[in-house]
Amino acid sequence: MAVPPVMALLSRARHQGMQGVLWRCRALWPVPRGQQLLAVAFGSPSWEKVGGVSSVTSSSTALPAGPRGADAFPAKKRSEVVYEEEKGWDEENKEIPEEKLRLPSSAGAPKKRLSPIALRHKFANVQPPEKPLQTEEWNRLRESFQAPEMFEEVMFNSMIRYNSSIDVAKSLLTHVAKSNGDIGYNLLVKYLALCVQQGKTSEICDVYDILKMRFKTLESGAYNLIVRGLSNSDQWKKALTLLEEIKKAMIPSRTNYESCIKAACRHQEMTLACELYHEMLTKDLVPTLDILQTFFDYSRGMKDPELQKELFGILLYFRENQIYPHKTLMRSIKLWFESIPGENWRGHLTNITNSGQCPVCSHQLEDSELSEEEYNRLSERIIRDVIHGTDTFRKTSPQEFEAFQTFVENRLPFDIVIDGLNVSHIKPRKSQCENLFEAVNCLAKNNARLLVLGRKHMMVNSSNWKREIMKEMQNKADFFFAENISEDDAFLLYATLRSGKHCKFVTRDFLRDHKACLSDSLTRHLFRKWQRGHQIVLFPSVGGNPMKFLPAFSYDIVVQTTGDTWHIPYKDVYEEKYSYRVPRKWLCLHRKYRRV
Repeated sequence: MAVPPVMALLSRARHQGMQGVLWRCRALWPVPRGQQLLAVAFGSPSWEKVGGVSSVTSSSTALPAGPRGADAFPAKKRSEVVYEEEKGWDEENKEIPEEKLRLPSSAGAPKKRLSPIALRHKFANVQPPEKPLQTEEWNRLRESFQAPEMFEEVMFNSMIRYNSSIDVAKSLLTHVAKSNGDIGYNLLVKYLALCVQQGKTSEICDVYDILKMRFKTLESGAYNLIVRGLSNSDQWKKALTLLEEIKKAMIPSRTNYESCIKAACRHQEMTLACELYHEMLTKDLVPTLDILQTFFDYSRGMKDPELQKELFGILLYFRENQIYPHKTLMRSIKLWFESIPGENWRGHLTNITNSGQCPVCSHQLEDSELSEEEYNRLSERIIRDVIHGTDTFRKTSPQEFEAFQTFVENRLPFDIVIDGLNVSHIKPRKSQCENLFEAVNCLAKNNARLLVLGRKHMMVNSSNWKREIMKEMQNKADFFFAENISEDDAFLLYATLRSGKHCKFVTRDFLRDHKACLSDSLTRHLFRKWQRGHQIVLFPSVGGNPMKFLPAFSYDIVVQTTGDTWHIPYKDVYEEKYSYRVPRKWLCLHRKYRRV
C-alpha cells in the first residue's frame, strides 16, 4: 500500500527541521476544532524553568484559521487533558506556582477523575526512549501502556521532564501523524515547550509559523512559551514584535512582559526595559520580585541619572504597595547602590531598635502616629467605605450594628479592643474560653479598659465556653456578643477608631479585605500606617509560659528615604504561621563622604 505524501514527509521529521516537515504538510491536515485548546502543565522541575501555560479556553483563542465551522471537523479521538493555572505568587522562586491538572471524562459513561498528585505519581516513572523510534516501535509501546488513550500526552510530559532529544520528540510526532492524520494543538505546544527548554530557536520559530497558519490566535500559554523562547535567544527582538501582535488579540500576560524586559536588560537596553515595565503597570499587571531584581542586577556600575531615577521609583513602589523584598533582592539593591559611580553609597543589614532609631546611621525612622488631620480623614473614610459600605450588611444587620454603635458610644473610650473569637483559637490544645481568659488577664494588668467582641454562642455553657470563666472575664472587660453568623471586623474598626488615637486592637487577622475597600491609595497608605501603629498581635506560648504579645510599632514599616539615606525593610526570618507578617530586618543605605 502506497504511503500518503504527508506520512512520507513526517517519516523524515527526525532528519529535518519542523518547518520543512510541517509546513509542507499543513494543507493536508484537517484543522482541529476551536475547542481543542489544551494548555501544557507538567508539574516537573524542568517544566517550571520553561514557564506555565494558561488554561484559559474560549472561542476567541486558538481558533482554527480555516473557513469551515467547528461542526465540520472530525471529533477528537482521545481524552483531552485540561490544565488550570493556579493564581498566586511564589515569593521565594518568583514564579507562578505549579499548575493544576484535571482529566474531564469523554462522552458516554463518566470516568473517574485523577487528582494532579495521583496522576503525577501514577506516571512518574515513565521514561521516554533514548533514541528516535519507528512507528511500529511506538505502536508496541502504546499498546503496552496501561492508559493508551493518554500515551502521547504522558510521553511528551516525560520528554520534558527528562529533557529528551528533539529527534525523539519528532519521531513521536511522526507516529501521531501517521496514526491520526493530524498533530493536535496540545502536542504541538508540548513540543514547543521542549524546544523552549532546550533553546532551539529555529524550531520555536517553525512551530510558531505552523500554529499561526492553523489558528487565528493562540491561547496565552502558547504565547508565553514563544515569547520566552525568543527572548532567551539572539533573536530576542522578535519577541518584541510578537508582543505587539499579542496586544491586538488580548492583554499580554505578565510573563510576556517580563520575558521581554529580561531580554532588554541582558542586552543593556535599559530604556526599553523601563518602558515595558511602565506599560505593564498601566495594564494593572503586578511585577514579580524576580523582574524587579533584574533591573538592579543589570544596572550596576551605570552612571545614568534617568536610570537611577527609575530604580529609585521601584523602591518607592515598594513603599506605596507595602512590598517587602526578600534577602536575595535586598542584596542586589545593596550591590547596585554601592556600584553607582561617584556616589559612595554603603549598605548594611541591621535590626531597628524599638524606638525606631537605626543603629548604623542613627537616623530616626518615620513615626507610625497619624496627625490629627490624617486620623480624622482615615476615620471618615473607613466608616464610609468599609463600615457603611456595600459589603458590611451582608455580614451583619443594620439593627445589630446600630445596637453596637449605641453600646460603644455609652462606654467610650476603650484602651484595647479584642477580636475574641480570633484570639480564642490561638492554642488548639486549650479550650477557646481558656485562651481568651489568658489574653484578657494579660491585657488587663495595667487597668486598661478592654472591649471584647464575641458571639452569642459564647454565652451558652459548653466545654469550650464555661459559664464561670465567662463571668470572671466580664468583670475585667466589656463584652459585646454579636450574632453567630456576623463578622466582627467592622465592629473592631469602629470601636477602635471611635475610642481615639491611643486605642489599640488585638487580632491576628491582617484586615486585607477592608483595606482593599478603601477608595484611594492615600487612604490605603494611612490605613496601613495606622494598623502598624495600633495592632497588637498574640503569639501562642510554648509549654507553660504565658502567651506573648507583639506590640504595635512606634515607627512605620515601609521603605523610607531622606535623599542621603534609604531604609528598606525586607523579609528574612519571621513567623510564617501568623497572618500578621512584618519583617524585623532592614537594609540601611547611606552615603559615606570622604574627608577633604
